[in-house]
Amino acid sequence: MDNPPTVTRRALITAGGVTVVGAGTLVLAACTPSGVGNAASNGTSGSAGGASAAPTTAAGTEVAKLADIPVGGSVSTKIGDAPVLLAQPTAGKVVCFSAICTHQGCVVNAASAEFDCPCHGSRFEAATGKVIQGPAVNPLNPIAVTVSGGSVVTS
Repeated sequence: MDNPPTVTRRALITAGGVTVVGAGTLVLAACTPSGVGNAASNGTSGSAGGASAAPTTAAGTEVAKLADIPVGGSVSTKIGDAPVLLAQPTAGKVVCFSAICTHQGCVVNAASAEFDCPCHGSRFEAATGKVIQGPAVNPLNPIAVTVSGGSVVTS
């Protein structure tokens, strides 16, 4: 029986992840979120992984109750199937952003006055969607919403 090829530690680290499946068979693991294809960002696109800038929905669709968004804080929700982030920087003023990270398409989490990407550590300002800390270089994509009565609705 032939000896399998020798793989160096450097080759394994460079590959980013390797699983040995059988004798001499290696499977490489990629660092992309599920549902996203080749989402490498070159830093010039407004979004990564083909994510749309805004979910498509009829104007006036309720996104959340205003009372559910803390003043100075943020929450995660969805518009249709699209994950979004809502923040209320000051009483009665609500902003909305796509929850798809502009770095590599991971779903970003609401974290009080900021949004945090669990995949690579990018952090975004909740009031503006601007990058606080990379590797993301582009802000989150804004989504137009308004406050109508006690609800946040799509514009």
